[in-house]
Order: sequence, then structure tokens, then C-alpha cells
Amino acid sequence: MKITTWNVNGYRAVLKKEFKESIRLLNPDILCLQETKARINQLSPGEEQIEGYKVIWNAAERPGYSGVATYIREGLNLSGEIELAIGKPEADSEGRTIRIMIGDLILYNIYFPNGQRGMDRVDFKLDFYRQLLENCNQLHANGANIIITGDFNTAHNEIDLANPKENSKVSGFLPEERVWIDKYLANGFKDAYRELYPDKIEYTWWTYRFTARARNIGWRLDYFLVSDQLMPRVRDVVIHHEIMGSDHCPVSLFID
Repeated sequence: MKITTWNVNGYRAVLKKEFKESIRLLNPDILCLQETKARINQLSPGEEQIEGYKVIWNAAERPGYSGVATYIREGLNLSGEIELAIGKPEADSEGRTIRIMIGDLILYNIYFPNGQRGMDRVDFKLDFYRQLLENCNQLHANGANIIITGDFNTAHNEIDLANPKENSKVSGFLPEERVWIDKYLANGFKDAYRELYPDKIEYTWWTYRFTARARNIGWRLDYFLVSDQLMPRVRDVVIHHEIMGSDHCPVSLFID
């Protein structure tokens, strides 16, 4: 199975940048999009559809903000209920979560909060991490196999961004944010990419400023965290840095 995650930084914007052709080339079984920034009724009829896929759309209450969408290849059947919340109303109103179950896998598509608008949003972000981990701990206690993917809005370690010292006091690389990735890894998860490639330097996000992408001055913000017991089933994680259309690039997990 191939699962692809991509923060598209605006669904209506990425549609104008060969988005559907990129998806045809990627050909995932499941596609997880973040930061769609649109409600279905803001799109032209059928514009949210991708041929060969069913779609689950979770938009924020606030227009033009946040939002996630999960596309499932036709023929793949859900084996559990769809959840669009983590249990925190103030976060759930921002359309940040889709949870589905395919076979024995629980898949979370998550757009984690960005903390760069101030310390109140950093606190909001950390509380989101906490609530989601509590939910996952309960699922793990019941024997669940979990994959969390999406834009984590945090670079975990210095290897995960081009300029760690210069960004040590910037949200996205604050110690109090990074420690939450440690907590997930201490509570039954593996960072699938870093498990396979402990020393590899690749990024998934580049600011639009300063020709950062051309100079490869980026951050690895888009992850697949998989339950410990799933790691032996992971065959590869590929960062598609060549695919344009957003300030993020797609990342794919290949899992048996």
C-alpha cells in the first residue's frame, strides 16, 4: 500500500499548478492533504473529486483556513468509522483531523497547528499534541496499529532543517515543540523516514522567500509516525522534492 501526504497550501491554488496530474503520477492508494483552505461549496461542482478515488473532506469553520482531505482509492473499503475530531472543540472547529481505518490500520491525517502567530498558538499547538497522544495511547492499549501522517509543523532534530541555530527560538523548532516528537517516539511510535534513513538530509518545506527551495534551505515538517509493531512492514518512505505546486512537497509511505 502506498500512502501519500501533501500540504497543498490551498486546494484552489494548487489546482492551477498541475495538481491532479501530479496525483496521477504519484498514484497513491490513499492521499492525505492538509491546509486545503476551502469548503466544498467554495469549489466548482466536482472540483474536489480525483478520478478513481473517494474523498473525505473536513473543512474549518473559518473560511479559507486550515482543513484536511483524505482520498481513498476506489475498491479500498473502510473497516471502521470515520472520525473528524480529536475531542478538543476549539481544535476540532479548525478542521485538522481525519481518522479512518483500512484493514488493521488506523490512519490519522493531521494538520498540526502552527505556532508562529504567538505564544498562545504555541500553547494551543502543544495541547493539540497532548490530546492526540492521549487518544493514541488509548488505541495502542487496545492493540491498534496506527499511522499518523501530515504536516507536524515541527522539525524534530537539527538534521531536519537547514539552519537549526538560527531557528532555535522560532516556532517549529522550539525545544517545547520538539520534545513532543520525543514523547510520541517514547509512546509506541517510530518516525518511519528517520528509522530507514538515520543520516539522510532531505526537506519537505521551503519558504517562498529568498529562493529557499532552489537553494534547498528547508525543513522536514511532514512525517509518518507508525506504531512500533508496524515498522517491520514499512518498505520505504520517499520525499518527492521534485514535485512542485506548494511550499511543501509530497511524501509517500510504502507499507505491506
